[in-house]
Amino acid sequence: MLRNRLAIVLLTALAPAIWGSTYLVTTELLPPGRPLLAGVLRALPAGLLLIALTRRLPKGDWWWRSLVLGALNIGAFFALLFVAAYRLPGGVAATVGAVQPLIAAGLSAALLGDRLSRRTLLSGIAGVAGVSLLVLRAGAQLDALGVLAALGGAVVMATGVVLSKRWTSPAPLLATTGWQLTAGGLLLLPVTLLVEGPPPSHLTGANLLGYGYLSLIGAAVAYALWFRGIRALPPTSVTFLGLLSPVVATALGWLALGQDLSPVQAIGALIVLGSLVAAQTQRPRTPSKVVAGAPGAAPSDGAAADRTDSGTDTDARVRQAV
Repeated sequence: MLRNRLAIVLLTALAPAIWGSTYLVTTELLPPGRPLLAGVLRALPAGLLLIALTRRLPKGDWWWRSLVLGALNIGAFFALLFVAAYRLPGGVAATVGAVQPLIAAGLSAALLGDRLSRRTLLSGIAGVAGVSLLVLRAGAQLDALGVLAALGGAVVMATGVVLSKRWTSPAPLLATTGWQLTAGGLLLLPVTLLVEGPPPSHLTGANLLGYGYLSLIGAAVAYALWFRGIRALPPTSVTFLGLLSPVVATALGWLALGQDLSPVQAIGALIVLGSLVAAQTQRPRTPSKVVAGAPGAAPSDGAAADRTDSGTDTDARVRQAV
């Protein structure tokens, strides 16, 4: 049982690790200044592809449930992320967003009946501290609207994960994944056209390769792994894994782009990893009201969104926006 849980945790952790590569792909392959377009082309084609492959459409309540979950996990989250990225240094936005596991823990207690343990609280606080050491820069300026947007992004993402655990889906995993990606992409499309205008008239081969990676790997594969994790793990455990994204982004920036990695950042990464281990090794105090492994219960699916990465203030804005 422990070995099986470890395998599920590691597979689920691949999703935020993949999302951590978004900054590298965006800066090296995509046209600059189009984060919302990247969000649409990441979600919508992947969602439509999964729907075409599974040949399943929502039925009954799952029409509006898919819309709600797609809005929370993708459409609304990306939009709030965009606002936060343009009004805050990336490190500030990342640090505010790191409170998401704590929010998910509170929502799980309220909606699923899970008990909020002291270890979860301490692990959540350590995670926020670790991310701040990893990405926060001295002299970072605060903006009230930007802080609210970053906090709102954490709230909608945590809500989406918890609701995905509460609502069970009768459809296969890939079908439910496709519904949410499509709903989120369609909701984000008019916002993208309004804010950024139409897509560029010319896309290079590198641009197409980057968008293809974000859609097939960063959305279809990563979200399927994430949703599978939500089926088997408590929502709070899943959201802690999301803290891997800034760690992976920082590591890739150091390895592939030659960015500096200070001792303080290394300590922050170790604190984040320690908080993840602490969160994953505790036993659930009380089973959730809706548990995927319960006899006769249908598996539930959920999503999460991309995370803020790290670097200089300019780089961090790009990372946060994508």
